[in-house]
Amino acid sequence: MIRRSILFLAVALLSLAQQSDWKKAEALPGVDFSGLSKPQRDAVLTVVRTEPCACGCDMKVAECRMKDPACAFSRRLAAFAIRTASSGKSEAAIRAELDKYAKEPPPLLDPPVKLSIAGAPFKGPADAKVTIVEFSDFQCPYCAKAAVEASEVVQKFPKDVKLVFKQFPLEDHSQASLAAEASLAAQAQGKFWPLHDKMYANFRQINRARILVWATEAGLDMNRFRAELDARKYAARVKAEEQEGEAAGVGGTPTFFINGKKFNGVFEVNAIAPIIADELKK
Repeated sequence: MIRRSILFLAVALLSLAQQSDWKKAEALPGVDFSGLSKPQRDAVLTVVRTEPCACGCDMKVAECRMKDPACAFSRRLAAFAIRTASSGKSEAAIRAELDKYAKEPPPLLDPPVKLSIAGAPFKGPADAKVTIVEFSDFQCPYCAKAAVEASEVVQKFPKDVKLVFKQFPLEDHSQASLAAEASLAAQAQGKFWPLHDKMYANFRQINRARILVWATEAGLDMNRFRAELDARKYAARVKAEEQEGEAAGVGGTPTFFINGKKFNGVFEVNAIAPIIADELKK
């Protein structure tokens, strides 16, 4: 136990040391400097080390990238600084344009990113023209509300929309990771959506005992289900989806991507329907 505690302390100290080096770091999480010359790279680093993040964290952009890699604001600002530098702007111009950009509200849809959906649970036609990817947490009240809206969107566009579910359990929700793994164990038996619906309908009551009751009601093979939960069979997959979400700019739940474009609004049928209509015209 002592050796394990020492190892944990060493890892924690290393992490803190890395986070405190944001003023000197030449690389930042989720920031692609490739394609910049060294002077351009140096100009961007100088700017993001001195300009504040727009998320309200009271940190500089580079500091926020190091200490909170999931922050979508610092990622967006760093990417904008890089685009501005690559167009040949000076450090002063990068700083001025970044300051102006930081005050603008985010666009309704971000530029598209590539997301892996192979093997993920989905509803709607496999060859739908519009794919909506949802990163969600089973204990999140906002996700529970959005789950209802997402289902209605699929019903409204039964031939054109596919809804894909990806795991993003938050650390401050004590049962979210268990629920995520349970949903994947249910998916392995073709019962993802029944358990999904049951957990969101009862998101405040989620715990292992209740999940087992709901899984039984959904008709799962309970010996297999319990064994896979006990073995943490899907823990690595849940973690991989979290990391994919962070890399794509997911900073909280629920987060939706419409044909790869992150949606920066409240996910409601009336807000999403016009966007889907536009996507169908392309």
